[in-house]
Amino acid sequence: MPIEIVCKIKFAEEDQSLLGAARGPAAPRDLATFASTSTLHGLGRACGPGPHGLRRTLWALALLTSLAAFLYQAASLARGYLTRPHLVVMDPAAPAPVAGFPAVTLCNINRFRHSALSDADIFHLANLTGLPPKDRDGHRAAGLRYPEPDMVDILNRTGHQLADMLKSCNFSGHHCSASNFSVVYTRYGKCYTFNADPQTSLPSRAGGMGSGLEIMLDIQQEEYLPIWRETNETSFEAGIRVQIHSQEEPPYIHQLGFGVSPGFQTFVSCQEQRPSHGLRWGRGHWRLTYLPQPWGNCRAESGLREPELQGYSAYSVSACRLRCEKEAVLQRCHCRMVHMPGNETICPPNIYIECADHTLDSLGGGSEGPCFCPTPCNLTRYGKEISMVRIPNRGSARYLARKYNRNETYIRENFLVLDVFFEALTSEAMEQRAVYGLSALLGDLGGQMGLFIGASILTLLEILDYIYEVSWDRLKRAWRRPKTPLRTSTGGISTLGLQELKEQSPCPSRGRAEAGGAGTLLPNHHHPHGPPGGLFEDFAC
Repeated sequence: MPIEIVCKIKFAEEDQSLLGAARGPAAPRDLATFASTSTLHGLGRACGPGPHGLRRTLWALALLTSLAAFLYQAASLARGYLTRPHLVVMDPAAPAPVAGFPAVTLCNINRFRHSALSDADIFHLANLTGLPPKDRDGHRAAGLRYPEPDMVDILNRTGHQLADMLKSCNFSGHHCSASNFSVVYTRYGKCYTFNADPQTSLPSRAGGMGSGLEIMLDIQQEEYLPIWRETNETSFEAGIRVQIHSQEEPPYIHQLGFGVSPGFQTFVSCQEQRPSHGLRWGRGHWRLTYLPQPWGNCRAESGLREPELQGYSAYSVSACRLRCEKEAVLQRCHCRMVHMPGNETICPPNIYIECADHTLDSLGGGSEGPCFCPTPCNLTRYGKEISMVRIPNRGSARYLARKYNRNETYIRENFLVLDVFFEALTSEAMEQRAVYGLSALLGDLGGQMGLFIGASILTLLEILDYIYEVSWDRLKRAWRRPKTPLRTSTGGISTLGLQELKEQSPCPSRGRAEAGGAGTLLPNHHHPHGPPGGLFEDFAC
């Protein structure tokens, strides 16, 4: 009876890992397979499976030409988008029943009244006025000693008083007086603002002359300072300086104001330009909305309102400029001027000129300068149309001379009339809008992509997925290194690596055993359910 001896072989861990690798995921698709299934038009005909020939070459040239044309158009569209084009749209609206009247600030061009200056004032203001300091006997002072000056007190005492200048005042047919004006300090000294409080702003219920502010002023030329020598503050003009602005904006009259001459009645027809906020009327006639970066250069809002500046309730270009000037004066002179906000010490008169001229004139206003004040995105402005007629005529000159106890020459040289009113209470919204936005760019890119290469976003995802698949397979191949099989012993069982066993085994292979089984010592025996051949081959001892 024949005896069969069966040996069990236990594979090492290295051989089992090789078995798992043999049964791993399939290799990634090649380019031809991907091209034949891709939704990119022409790719399957140019790179798909099949013989290479003239037809495939022509398809490849057509595909590359279309791709180059698409890339050129896409670059042109991107350049156009990066220029951030915008336009200004003006939409008329129905008339408003009421509109808020602006603030009107006026200053006498002469800063100090000659009759109100004391000897101490002349001494301290010598650099400002150009007048030589004199003693009480009229001789030039040699060693005069006066107490330290108070610039606010000097401006209050020696500035032109509105109660003396204002001869008549009417607003929308109602009488007004100097009590309706607020004192404000500017580079011109003591000035006055009508309708300054934003909480109690006066409304204008109609447009045209007679519906706004009409005042008659006496500029008091006899109080103008004589010119002894010229300084940077010397003025050769006679009249007043006027600025029309919103209540939230401080006056910046030395740059934004306009002059009104005596002997004329000046008509100022205004149109307010204010930003729109939805369907709310606001308080104006023109509503401006500017675009922030990157389409424009305006200063964007912070929350529901503009960012505040120290000393001011709201941001404005004028407030920003005054803040910059104050910081420059503080850095140079360690004090501030009267018209600048804050609690710092006010500069004395003897250095007023130096601090005002040498420091303020050195401030830059450009985008690269030390004081760059961007325009707020929501801005209130007043467009003005100015016209004038000469006053008084012969008949009114005699009447005014008798009424104010002056001669006719004085009336012609000192009296003026200022009439500020709204042209109409119609509303026009002027808004900057972006011409070419991101949605338009994506739409144009999609159209060009479909026209030239017949692709979409999903087509791009297909290409990216194929690139990822190929790249990941190559990375795995680079990381995988062949490992040398090791002979291990576990639990007293001798375990051989598969390759080592095949090389050292004296047993013939299955093919040879089956062909000539009689010539072997023991025939091969196989597991009845094992796989035939391959790595799961049994060995006979």
